[in-house]
Amino acid sequence: MNVFIDTPWEVENRKIKIILMRKKLLFILILLYAFSTISNSQIITPKTARVNLIAGIDSILQTKVYKDEIPGAVIEIKKDNQVIYKHAYGYAQKYDFKHLLLNPPEKMTVDNLFDIASLTKVIGTTTSIMLLVDRGLLKIDDPVFKYIKAFDTPDKRSITIRHLLTHTAGLYEWYPLYYRASIKEESYKLIGTLPLMFPVGEQRRYSDLGFVLLGEIVEIVSGIPLEKFMSQNIFVPLQMKNTTYNPLKTAKFKKIAATSPGNPYEKRMVYDSTLGYKIKEIDPSKWNGWRTYILRGEVNDGNAWYANGGISGAAGLFSTVEDLQKLVDMLINRGKTGSGQFISEKTVQLFLTKDKFNNGLGWMMDPDNSFMKNGPEGTFGHTGFTGTSISVIPQYNMSVILLINRQNTGLLSTGEYYNVSPIRLQVFNAILKYQKQISGK
Repeated sequence: MNVFIDTPWEVENRKIKIILMRKKLLFILILLYAFSTISNSQIITPKTARVNLIAGIDSILQTKVYKDEIPGAVIEIKKDNQVIYKHAYGYAQKYDFKHLLLNPPEKMTVDNLFDIASLTKVIGTTTSIMLLVDRGLLKIDDPVFKYIKAFDTPDKRSITIRHLLTHTAGLYEWYPLYYRASIKEESYKLIGTLPLMFPVGEQRRYSDLGFVLLGEIVEIVSGIPLEKFMSQNIFVPLQMKNTTYNPLKTAKFKKIAATSPGNPYEKRMVYDSTLGYKIKEIDPSKWNGWRTYILRGEVNDGNAWYANGGISGAAGLFSTVEDLQKLVDMLINRGKTGSGQFISEKTVQLFLTKDKFNNGLGWMMDPDNSFMKNGPEGTFGHTGFTGTSISVIPQYNMSVILLINRQNTGLLSTGEYYNVSPIRLQVFNAILKYQKQISGK
């Protein structure tokens, strides 16, 4: 009988083969597990991310319309020179002055003009000041008294253009100019006589009056009315054909979103001292020019309408989502447009640099702002009282313009309009999530 005894080398070789087989088997098991995990989870592609984004936006806005919390809305989201989503929801007008449902309500379209309210401050007035700075016609740190002699007083001499742009001039936060003025020249003069309410430069107190004055300065420096300066130097060059003051003065505009039934909230501001706007020299009963109809094509802001003929540096512009996008694109592209350099990159950078209050010149940049909370560094935007807002994220080359005609549902039982800030933030968070999905970060 022959007995074969493995040599030490053969024994060692067998051990190595067994170890290699075990490692190979383990590797195969790992691969099978990985493929199983991938097949059982959703792979987020750019197309899937976009579908998710649109579904999320639809859920947010359509739900609010369905619940009658807002009448309607138009949204445009753009990234890398491509419109990701543009859509209209609900109604341009849902209720009449007596809060009766229209039969039928007028549907919203993406072409509807909106009263953009305080977006006027950035779209029109801030851009006008940018152009004047860019052309060397004024400087940001020029004293206001250089242009408006009423500010050549001991308490106001230190106020600069910068202070007006950053809401740090110490002016009244709000004042019913129409109780003492009926045309813009009277408004300008009246503001010049008002005392300061806060120390100059020491705190940010959002003030419409500062931007009314900036509108006056644009007129003084350019030598032409504010609306003509904006039209000739901003809207025509950027082909913003549907951006204007007083759209009812021409038969051109047929689709305009309705806002409020008169000015019920502003009337409260005059009469209701609990809102904090009571002014000792103003007797609410001494003026009664309140509008008693649905506002549609007339600026909602009382000072702009009653005291400034619909034209103000603080409010009054009407525009469409498409037009607003053109100006936003110019800023994202650092002042460039298809036809060249509209505003120098240096000037754009100047206006979009944070101050000690975390905001830019005209534009809001503080990441604590409720409509763009926790936005990446460099994010800027603004809101309007009628329900409008713009948020821009240069770091992602992305923007969202959301126009809501919230006032057409009227005041709530609390005496306030429906608060759309949570809607704005939900939309903002949705686009941040979209960016995260497409970037994989």
